[in-house]
Amino acid sequence: MPRNGEMTLGLYLVQTGYHESAWRDPSVPANGGVDVDHYGHLAELAEGAAFHFVFFADTLSVVERDNASLARAGRNDGFEPITLLSALSSRTRNIGLVATASTTYHQPYHLARMLASLDHLSRGRAAWNVVTSGFEAEAPNFGDKELPHHDKRYARAREFVDVVKGLWDSWEDGAFIRDKPSGIFVDTTKVHLLNHRGSFLSVRGPLNIARPPQGHPVLVQAGASDAGIAFASEVGEVVFTAEPCLENGKRYYTSLKDKAHALGREENQILIMPGIVPIVGRTKQEASEKLERLQSYSHIDVQIETAERWLGFVVDLRSVDLDSFVPEALPETNLIRSRQKVLLDLAARQKLTWRELIRLVSASKGHLMVVGTPDEIANAMVDAFDQRAADGFNVLPPTVPGGLKDFVELVVPELRRRAKFRAGYSGQTLRENLGLKRPLNRFIQTGASTGL
Repeated sequence: MPRNGEMTLGLYLVQTGYHESAWRDPSVPANGGVDVDHYGHLAELAEGAAFHFVFFADTLSVVERDNASLARAGRNDGFEPITLLSALSSRTRNIGLVATASTTYHQPYHLARMLASLDHLSRGRAAWNVVTSGFEAEAPNFGDKELPHHDKRYARAREFVDVVKGLWDSWEDGAFIRDKPSGIFVDTTKVHLLNHRGSFLSVRGPLNIARPPQGHPVLVQAGASDAGIAFASEVGEVVFTAEPCLENGKRYYTSLKDKAHALGREENQILIMPGIVPIVGRTKQEASEKLERLQSYSHIDVQIETAERWLGFVVDLRSVDLDSFVPEALPETNLIRSRQKVLLDLAARQKLTWRELIRLVSASKGHLMVVGTPDEIANAMVDAFDQRAADGFNVLPPTVPGGLKDFVELVVPELRRRAKFRAGYSGQTLRENLGLKRPLNRFIQTGASTGL
């Protein structure tokens, strides 16, 4: 997206709010995770404020490892993303719909078909958040004892994304002519077999649905490890990061854009959007009291399990002195390496004890958290945008719908007052609203043969 002075905004949809104990807040519907009207209301609030998209994360397992934390966790009764976003496509008109799906435990044909369907249902508003599975509990659900090695997951992901894009291109635009007088439904000179045979996948094609309205749904990625950054620079069009430090964010922004440019990509065709947890109050004290109230709902069992998970399950926090300082390094994890690094860097900068870190993780999980007035939150966002640490933000309200309403009613007007956020939608598709080009069909570019 050309940097015309306006940032992009996405809403991170979560059952009851991003805070780990949000479900206990009296203002929050505890059954929100399985209430389509609840999600519909959130999407409508975001669309009314001209957010670019809603973003729905996912894991393919229950992630808690013991009954003590499982009993108090409020995350294990949520919808599958493409199912939910397909329902929301009929309740919205303009906002983008980002579905998370793993390249480790899906098959490309299934996923290409589902995402193409979502793009058709929404008339060009679909996006795919490409993940490689980063939680160990996912593996046994698919017949594996453990996750494949971190770098192997990314190697499969590269091939997987290429196959999916190839399947989306297997029909040229306009292939389905549906001509009743002649009886010809499809122009067979515009169909192409993929015939992919690679290291991980073998897929013939063609896909049994027309090319998506956007050509390809927008590709979202969240890589921040070395392997993840390389992957994001290759395929990501929107990159979702966790970075609470402005200077680190600036380095990441420059590094990723440079890597993408070296691969022949245009800088404005990759948008970097870190997460922000805004805890909004009309005064600083009011905002601080909101956070303290949420923290009071957070049981130590949940705090410990959440911190262990995001640190990669390489430390047993029940066996350490929680009032000791967090060490500078921990053993390398095969899970989400980038988040472990973010949390350790944060602990080192702020000289946190284990107790302080696990409380922070329950609230922000390593994302930038700003507790303050609308002006203070806008200041942090504008600073990151103007200093090229972000092209926009994924907004992670601590509670919903209340935390989202606070942001929409108090922070968005402040961003608009500063001419940093738009007042409405300008395009018909998500690509158009993000300033991303519609991809050309690979088979037309290469002059590949047609027909079956």
